[in-house]
Amino acid sequence: MACNCIYVAATSQHVGKTTSTLGLIAALKRHGVNVGYCKPVGQQFIDVGPSRVDKDALLFADFMNFELLPHLHSPVILGPGATTAFLDNPQAYNFHNRLLKAYKLLQQQYEMVVYEGTGHPGVGSVVNLSNAAVAKILNAGVIMVVEAGIGKTIDSLELNLAIFERENVPLLGVIINKCLPQKIDKVRHYVNMRLAEKGIPLLGIMPFEEELGLPLMETIAKAVNGDVLFYADKLDNKVEEIIAGSLIDRSELKNFHNLLLVVSIHRLADALNKLEQVALLEEGQHAPLSGIMVTGKGDFTQAQLDYIHKHQIPVIHSKMDTYESVIKISRIEVKINVRTPWKVAKAVQLFQQHIDLSPVYERLGLKGKMTS
Repeated sequence: MACNCIYVAATSQHVGKTTSTLGLIAALKRHGVNVGYCKPVGQQFIDVGPSRVDKDALLFADFMNFELLPHLHSPVILGPGATTAFLDNPQAYNFHNRLLKAYKLLQQQYEMVVYEGTGHPGVGSVVNLSNAAVAKILNAGVIMVVEAGIGKTIDSLELNLAIFERENVPLLGVIINKCLPQKIDKVRHYVNMRLAEKGIPLLGIMPFEEELGLPLMETIAKAVNGDVLFYADKLDNKVEEIIAGSLIDRSELKNFHNLLLVVSIHRLADALNKLEQVALLEEGQHAPLSGIMVTGKGDFTQAQLDYIHKHQIPVIHSKMDTYESVIKISRIEVKINVRTPWKVAKAVQLFQQHIDLSPVYERLGLKGKMTS
């Protein structure tokens, strides 16, 4: 196969495309490859001037330090209403041409281009831009990312790889993500057994890393549609554990830092008193909170305000009750973004430690230039 494009796809959302793409690009750059990035089809976007760009493109512009150009790095955005508008009048859209234009320009600038897919392989089919169709347009070989398991993983790979095989898109390898460390050897044995039958290399297995799933206070606020009452500039604080105000017990806490306190405004005083009592038992620990979410109606006491301002704790008010708020937060799907640089560093580290790209280099004709 003679191409210098890699398309990173996944069997579903939130499996690890962005994590794997960060690691892949870092590996290529580490070996001296002039590598570019593109999110050919995006759904979650932000406005940049008069244009829209996918949020992942913004992350990679920051990570790789390039000027973000929507037509080049995020050529197609399928925002609200895009699919029905296309179905009503497909001739009015030139999605295919937008992709080809970006492809040709990127090919001129870079030795290798990494394209990041969207959702599961079938996403975009409604506008004739499934991940497999896009990879074919871009003449890219595919690295497939799948969540760890055995039966479920093999079943998912069978279904999703078939979509690319139908389009005659080259399959460069598979990455298994989010595997419990104690199960890595077993998963490797059985999944590799099935992949070997298809002649597809297993590039590696990345272990489950709790840190990559930690939300920011900003994410929490959006999830509950909350109002930020204090310290909006501290919404980058990460949350490692959620505690209910009525259940503060040191023996039940995994740690005593980066906690989110979810509590009724009427129970806030008791909760803060308990936290301070526990803090006295923790050498050097005084302000374990990343943030506070209050529910219900009421006013803050001066003592509560003093505590909040002393430690500069962001406070969010949720219109839901405490139980509903905790349930909503527990269902958050967390993505890596520009406000989580520690996650970017961790993703690159995990990829470097656990993924072997030599089969990809060999398939792309780069083996002589690079060492793993």
